[in-house]
Amino acid sequence: MASVTDPGTAPKAALRRSLGFRDLVVYGLLFIAPMAPVGVFGTLDAKSHGAVALVYLCATVAMAFTAFSYAQMVQVAPQAGSVFTYARKGLGEGAGLIAGWMAMLDYLLIPAVAYLFSGIAMNALVPEVSRWVWTALAVLVTTGLNLWGVRAAARVGFAVLAMEIAVLLVFVVAAVTVLVRDGSQRGWLSPLTGDGAPGFSPAAVLGAVSVAVLSYLGFDAIASFAEEVTGGSARVARAVLFCLALAGVLFVVQSYLAALLMPVSSAQLAADPAQQGPAFYTAVESSVGNWLHDLVAVSKAIGAAFAALAGQAAAGRLVFAMARERRLPGALARTSDGTPRPALLVAATITLVAAVWAARRDDGLDQLVSVVDVGALVAFTLLHASVVGWFVVRRGAGPPNWWKHLVMPVLGAAVTIAVIVEAAWTAQLVGAVWLAAGLGVLAVQGTRRDGAGGTSEG
Repeated sequence: MASVTDPGTAPKAALRRSLGFRDLVVYGLLFIAPMAPVGVFGTLDAKSHGAVALVYLCATVAMAFTAFSYAQMVQVAPQAGSVFTYARKGLGEGAGLIAGWMAMLDYLLIPAVAYLFSGIAMNALVPEVSRWVWTALAVLVTTGLNLWGVRAAARVGFAVLAMEIAVLLVFVVAAVTVLVRDGSQRGWLSPLTGDGAPGFSPAAVLGAVSVAVLSYLGFDAIASFAEEVTGGSARVARAVLFCLALAGVLFVVQSYLAALLMPVSSAQLAADPAQQGPAFYTAVESSVGNWLHDLVAVSKAIGAAFAALAGQAAAGRLVFAMARERRLPGALARTSDGTPRPALLVAATITLVAAVWAARRDDGLDQLVSVVDVGALVAFTLLHASVVGWFVVRRGAGPPNWWKHLVMPVLGAAVTIAVIVEAAWTAQLVGAVWLAAGLGVLAVQGTRRDGAGGTSEG
């Protein structure tokens, strides 16, 4: 039901509650993609001196702090908008706008990256059709599903996710069979300890962790559906934590097996960067065969498109929530049958333009990837600050639990800040420019809201 915040104010648009725990996990895993390590396996193996499974184990622990902060704040403010809503609650209106603004950089462009992955994979399978055509087709199909409704999209997404997990299980069974029959190419503990010269290096592992955490971007999208879940906000909190834990297990297992199958050493990968991109496929093809190589490629093509579907749905909810609070044009806060269709169409249009532009450029993927990560990491940092702001500074829930409400979010913020520092300078530059634009919007809108008698939470 819609609610009225002030006399004379129009009722706020409402979203339909139709999602269960399984649906939330489906959206989270779709956005992350169960086989996300495939694309970065070689890079992480080279960076970590072969300790790639340990890298993902550490990255799961590192991202657990962020998942825990989401679990805390979604129960405080079980609304659409994710970090935009949480920062408003814990830090005030201005921080809320900046958190939402930085998250938009992530939510609007990560789907474009996923659509481009899908277009590249399909072009490799059917080279007669340009990759930008495949990319645009993926956008149109998944946008249609999102406009159909969150429940329908979740059902189709579940089928795609089941296919991805089935392919992953085929890989695991085939890899274990080869390892039992023929033995491993590297030492059995090498994915956790390194594969020889130059030896185990904690600094090398931590440097690789700063890249690996980017594989997890997307689990936070679950929080965007807080207004559409049945069973209360505690269900959303459990889904966030469960999704991250499950993704961590899948990532560690597949990277461990791929490392054992890898026919070249991490030092050779480091010396020849051109081998790093297809390294996972090299391991599969050399040990199992072309058939599994092709199966994984098809799975990645379809899975990437539906990862973008989940991302586009989350982006639409963020745009909707910011518009509902008058931080974006009010027309974007309209709903139809409980679906925020205007916000979804705007998100889809921006994503389509970005994805097709990148698909038509040789360096398009690098250009997109370089700008999306910093937005998410800044938003995560403000999320952790929101936990401290609400529970410790404002005492919004009574006396704080110092471990849950101070130590955990501070450690989480330290992780995200460290990853920002390790990011490429181009990503830092784009993030700084986007942040400056957000501060400009805040300077203008802050005055307008105060003048219009808008409410403030801080």
